[in-house]
Amino acid sequence: MKKTDAIAALAALAHSARLDVFRLLVASASPRDGEGGLTPGLMAEKLGLPAPTLSFHLKELSRAGLVTYERRGRSLIYSPCVAALEALAGFLLDDCCKGVAAQGAPTETKETCL
Repeated sequence: MKKTDAIAALAALAHSARLDVFRLLVASASPRDGEGGLTPGLMAEKLGLPAPTLSFHLKELSRAGLVTYERRGRSLIYSPCVAALEALAGFLLDDCCKGVAAQGAPTETKETCL
């Protein structure tokens, strides 16, 4: 992943509503193959977001390469781009943390990094 792509992805996730949307999509994905996805209507209902607001946030996540969509019949189905998430995690772990987390460092810590 290029630095500019990582910046775009992190900027997209830096908004509370977009992070909620992305986490909902990730939770809906199949653990085996990443398939799944949700309609905008279902996401709006689950998150309590107005449709135009959700549409804006989905566009931003899509521009950052974090979500994809496909038409199934008359519905649009949004899914997380698991490959982009893995690339972002790899970029952060390899380039920012010198691979420490990838070598078995605890994923949860009570310390705060500032």
